[in-house]
Amino acid sequence: MLAPPNLKISTVLALLAALCAQAAALPALEKRQGITPLSTTQVSSFRPYTYYASAAYCTPKATRAWNCGANCQANSQFKPVAAGGDGIVTQFWYVGYDPTLGEVIVGHQGTDGDKIIPALTDGDIILDPLDADLFLGVSNKVLAHDGFSGSQARSATAVLAAVKSALSKYGSKKVTVTGHSLGAAIGVIDAAFLHLQIPDITVRFVGYGMPRVGDPEFAAWVDSLPISITHINNKKDIVPILPGRFLGYRHTSGEVHIQASGEWLVCPGEDNTDSRCIIGTVPNIFVGDANDHDGPYDGVLMGC
Repeated sequence: MLAPPNLKISTVLALLAALCAQAAALPALEKRQGITPLSTTQVSSFRPYTYYASAAYCTPKATRAWNCGANCQANSQFKPVAAGGDGIVTQFWYVGYDPTLGEVIVGHQGTDGDKIIPALTDGDIILDPLDADLFLGVSNKVLAHDGFSGSQARSATAVLAAVKSALSKYGSKKVTVTGHSLGAAIGVIDAAFLHLQIPDITVRFVGYGMPRVGDPEFAAWVDSLPISITHINNKKDIVPILPGRFLGYRHTSGEVHIQASGEWLVCPGEDNTDSRCIIGTVPNIFVGDANDHDGPYDGVLMGC
């Protein structure tokens, strides 16, 4: 789990200076074509994944038995295969099969907004190449947050084995990876990893409150893969605008932004700056609201 650094005065001053520089360097907000609302039916189709992301906060003992209260009851048809992590060094994770969706589900544990926000606003955020043993053939110019990629690497082998077991047992060819916050950051890396390791399956990623995970090369690489990416941002959540673009980070495509009205809008492209998308709504951390991080996402609050 990411350890929240202490926000010293020097760090805060450096952040303020960087934010001022960012405001001067970044282009003005612009409207892009193609921002469209999701229908009520389309919004409702995400609900199973929302509960799966929330269930990832529960202990492996609970998800292995699929006995985790409302989160598990919402997807009572789920067939657990494996679960792991200690919630300290390695985030909780679980793998199983949803017979209604016909998909193998991979869930990754997130972290509380009050823990992840200080970590993501610290000036010493490192971008590193992905683990060369896990991502064979991927350019070392593709850089990701070392904490996020390190967290994914610690569970990658066990998750891969569980996914292969579930695919074989249930005869499925579809995998959806989900998570909230840190779990979403781990999840988007894991979705790319699973595609590389099992290229003959269909991989989908659905994340919630996801911070930026890597640099422009990482975003372009993920967007080039034949996997479906959706990351859902809630209202004025601060986490999705972190780490800042001025630190060399960029979001992948696939943003869906929940408006104050409750409407869900599709924001095409990487880091869409339209005023209806997350950057336009939350141009800096001082106008955001950390209370929006946990939801609600169509009525679902994240947590076990």
